[in-house]
Amino acid sequence: MRRRSSTRDRLLVTPEGISLPITVASRGSRIGALVIDFIVMIVLMVATTVGLVYIAGGAAKIDRTLETNSALGHAMQFLVIVWVVAIFLFRNAYFLFFELGPRGATPGKRLAGIRIAARDGGRLTAEMVIARNLLRDIELFLPIVFIMTAGVSSGAGWLTAAGWFAIFLLFPLFNRDSLRAGDVIAGSWVVERPRRKLEAALSITAPPTLGEDEDLQSAPTRAYRFTEAELAVYGEYELQALERVLRDNREQALESVYQTIAHKIDRNDGWNDERAFLEAYYTQLRGRLEAGMRMGRRKADKHSGDSS
Repeated sequence: MRRRSSTRDRLLVTPEGISLPITVASRGSRIGALVIDFIVMIVLMVATTVGLVYIAGGAAKIDRTLETNSALGHAMQFLVIVWVVAIFLFRNAYFLFFELGPRGATPGKRLAGIRIAARDGGRLTAEMVIARNLLRDIELFLPIVFIMTAGVSSGAGWLTAAGWFAIFLLFPLFNRDSLRAGDVIAGSWVVERPRRKLEAALSITAPPTLGEDEDLQSAPTRAYRFTEAELAVYGEYELQALERVLRDNREQALESVYQTIAHKIDRNDGWNDERAFLEAYYTQLRGRLEAGMRMGRRKADKHSGDSS
């Protein structure tokens, strides 16, 4: 696992009261991800254009038949409309499509090992993703409007565009989390994505409170048993968070997480026995998730369903 810089380490508190250590993505990884995404977008646009031109029989044939009032002319006009719609979607929906997905990351971000997350620890919403991407248009593409309006030969237009671009380009340098203006408005940030699989994440040493020869999975579970429906509420993300809470063994955190889980699954039989309740829930949830992985099913977090 790569070494993390302490200057980018943060502690994220989820709505369930679980404290999770995260690392804010570096500026270099964000720029690299953006460059990769732009390359992917350009390749998709070029491939779509070439494909449609090939279907139409070549650029020369398009020019000859586009203005004719014939069936072939109407077909060419339809292909042009398809091209315009495709370019529009690549240009405007690329980031929205991938960042609204369960991974919260575009192909470029996935290759760079980063993803989008909500700064309040909650779920990344469509409103957040839309807001941060609308601001990207203002940051990167509005300067082009300045130049086109003033004229390509206008020094004032280029100066205005350069100043505007510089303001937003330098914006992440003036806040500790390297936030874009879009992140500030959307309430999001970009963080490093953990690269460990579930098995590796759960193979660390057991907390000292359990004894030297006992780990979380073999810990006594008392009389607590949970139904499939109660275990299906949470996924891998929450399991790892629960493990951290059990290992930290802080009374206040244990009580807070117990109350959250008990309320979620409508149980109250672990009162004043919070740790044993949570250990039992952890053990059975882990068993369920590992069994699901062996069958090719995964549940990333509480918001996602079991998937192959």
